[in-house]
Amino acid sequence: MREFLVEITTTVPEGTGQDEVDRRRAAEAVRARELAATGHLARLWRPVGELRSIGVWRAADEGELHEKVLGTLPLRPWMTLAVTPLESHPNDPGRGDGTR
Repeated sequence: MREFLVEITTTVPEGTGQDEVDRRRAAEAVRARELAATGHLARLWRPVGELRSIGVWRAADEGELHEKVLGTLPLRPWMTLAVTPLESHPNDPGRGDGTR
């Protein structure tokens, strides 16, 4: 699978009831655990003081990432995404292939 850096900003539509927000957030947590278990969600961070997320996500290609991974998130209709495809850097200390 390829890796992608994904920046997510979620904006709740004006007039949305708190019950709907809570329901979707709970479902989002469940779906994130499922995607992590299948290897599609590798890491997820929230910048200090901000209401956005930055994560490393995995998929076969960008189409699959949008359709079968990010598109399955319950909060997706409320999200704005910035997706950056990643490739290994030759100086990455975490490369696992033993080359430097």
